[in-house]
Amino acid sequence: MKKRAAALCGAVAVLAGMVTAVPAGASGALAAAPAAKLAWKKCATGDYPTLQCTTLKVPLNHDEPDGRKITLALSRVPHTAKKYQGPLVVNPGGPGGSGRTLAGFVASSLPKKVAAQYDVIGFDPRGVGASKPALTCRPGHFSPVRPDSLPVDARAERANLKRAEAFAAACAKKYADVLPFIDTISSVRDMDAIRAALGAKKINYFGYSYGTYLGAVYAKLFPHRVRRAVLDSVVDPSGVWYDDNLQQDLAFNDRHRALMAWIAKNHRTYRLGTDPEKIEAKWYAMRAALARKPADGKVGPSELEDTFLPGGYYDGYWPHLAEAFAAYANKKNDDPLVEAYENFGAVDAAGDNGYSVYTSVQCRDARWPRDWAEWRDDNWTVYAKAPFMTWNNAWYNAPCAFWPTEALNPVDVSNTALPPVLILQATDDAATPYEGGVVTHQLLRGSSLVVEQGGGNHGISLSGNACLDKHLVAYLTDGSVPRGTGEADAVCAKLPDPKPLSTKAASASSRGSTLHGLLGFRR
Repeated sequence: MKKRAAALCGAVAVLAGMVTAVPAGASGALAAAPAAKLAWKKCATGDYPTLQCTTLKVPLNHDEPDGRKITLALSRVPHTAKKYQGPLVVNPGGPGGSGRTLAGFVASSLPKKVAAQYDVIGFDPRGVGASKPALTCRPGHFSPVRPDSLPVDARAERANLKRAEAFAAACAKKYADVLPFIDTISSVRDMDAIRAALGAKKINYFGYSYGTYLGAVYAKLFPHRVRRAVLDSVVDPSGVWYDDNLQQDLAFNDRHRALMAWIAKNHRTYRLGTDPEKIEAKWYAMRAALARKPADGKVGPSELEDTFLPGGYYDGYWPHLAEAFAAYANKKNDDPLVEAYENFGAVDAAGDNGYSVYTSVQCRDARWPRDWAEWRDDNWTVYAKAPFMTWNNAWYNAPCAFWPTEALNPVDVSNTALPPVLILQATDDAATPYEGGVVTHQLLRGSSLVVEQGGGNHGISLSGNACLDKHLVAYLTDGSVPRGTGEADAVCAKLPDPKPLSTKAASASSRGSTLHGLLGFRR
């Protein structure tokens, strides 16, 4: 941990010179949000029987408060205790993640005594889910079988570039009037409109993944509106967004190799060998075979990568992925692989919506290279070290090379005006690598960093680690945070690795599985 943090000092030092406090085009961001009354109605589910829902109209362009309005979909689990600590606004990340169900999950996962003191507020950010308009630029963009993500020749590269350009063009055609306002700054100002509509002077905030950047930007623009903030699995604000994605590739490759090592340890179950490198070679042989003949006409090499990517987010998926891999490699049975793709890799209508908002925010938030030669050189360089997801991730973000809106500048989230912020970070997180937690800890004066040593899951609180949850509960109870003398203020051991499904000991945290289902992938 010490060694990794030392290399970050330069990134923090230059951050202020790379970003601006409020991006161009966001003038007036500190203006007070208009108040509105909310009419809550029951929208209970079997899992969350006290969930309520409502909608809130906000300006499409917050600099024109009397102009066109859009609608945000909100949810709430109301407080029940006499001691009331205000709204706890939650966000699952993305950008593009629906947050309404997360309110129910957080309220039911916290100790009852703590949850009862908050109105837990979820929301679908602008463009997402039940908010209107909800963006879906190009339905079926991820329908199988896609071109091989690996651009081994000019033809393969052109095929993938054509898809990326087509997606950007479809967004431009359908949402030209909306895209300039689908960005982090606009969502932050929506959050303050939610705060005002709730009648709260301050909010408590709990964000996962991209939600950590959303929360940090809110804290920058509205520091006097923040009572408490929890940031779990933290975006590196110094790399928004092009560099962050390249760093992801290296981390996901490490997580994929961790899966191979886990399979090797469980050779008696999977019969794929005891040497992780040889098992990894079998995985790439499977990829090559699927490039020649996709499984059931659905799972080619790109879909295979999509299927195994979730294993980098949550090791609870490893037993399912290992069984599918073993069936294909040992018995030439592709049925489990197709099932795994349908469970983990296939993109439905909600996924189309999420991806449309993801690209809209990321491509608008920051400048991306417009010269494809730069993408090509950078991604081949990273691929040489990390072949697992580099090109798949490149094509996922490639519409930003052709995006129709002008880019903003990332926000300098450094802050000296906040109460203590609780930061939770796993050392081996792939989606938001460990360095992001350290950088953010250094930028938010007075924050407290709690590290899950050796943990590789993305989204680590409320998913079965009692040590992490102890710090979370203490903070939400009375604002207390641990204080240490090293890089981290507190360190928690990671959860045990999962067991194969065929063993009696096989189990996964039900809360962990539920949480990662809500957080989704590509966050």
